[in-house]
Amino acid sequence: MRIPGALHQGRESTTLRAAAPALTGAKTRVLAGITVIDTPLIARAMDYARANSESYLFNHAVRSWLFAVRLGQLQGIPHDAEVVAVGTLLHDLGLTNRFTGPKRFEIEGADAAQAFAREQGLEDRRVRLIWDSVALNSTPSIGLYKEAEVALCTAGIGVEFGFQYDQIPPTEMKSILAAFPRLEMKRRFADSVCRIVKTKPETTYDNFAADFGERFVPGYKRPSTVDFLMDAPFEE
Repeated sequence: MRIPGALHQGRESTTLRAAAPALTGAKTRVLAGITVIDTPLIARAMDYARANSESYLFNHAVRSWLFAVRLGQLQGIPHDAEVVAVGTLLHDLGLTNRFTGPKRFEIEGADAAQAFAREQGLEDRRVRLIWDSVALNSTPSIGLYKEAEVALCTAGIGVEFGFQYDQIPPTEMKSILAAFPRLEMKRRFADSVCRIVKTKPETTYDNFAADFGERFVPGYKRPSTVDFLMDAPFEE
């Protein structure tokens, strides 16, 4: 899961377009050993994620952001740092109690992140990039080929699942994990997704939640697209 267009190693290069503004010369700070942009918008996004997430999920979101930042730095990818921050920090709002709804959890989260971004006065293109970053966060086969901000969000989140893990220098990985520990991430994240599988199975058939259902939820079975095609009311 390497970002197309940067260190693609064997893949056809894809040009990644960054959203404006690039925030050149913006104030920075060091968080868990990583230099990040420090703006009021990012601070509010972090507070919003913390207020609405369990501790393990908040830490997961912050680690995802830091991984996205570092991958962007290491691969020299121009991008809108605030969009990447908001997209990664809020990408799992759909797994929280406050934003549970009838749609698949990525869309619930994307809608919540979009509402937050609009309340902050962001322009439409930046809002759309944040929505896409959240909605596509579990679909890297698409997200990695979108705009630079969406691709970086997708890649940063992917590090949490082991993709591009070796791209983060070991000392920096250790620092990030010390500052934002995983807090039984594997078990608790699986439990959160399985809760959705049990309560809203119709929202899980075409996304990675189905993998958790098939592995952990007795009796769960996703419909087959092949069955839909073959059973469609057409002669051929």
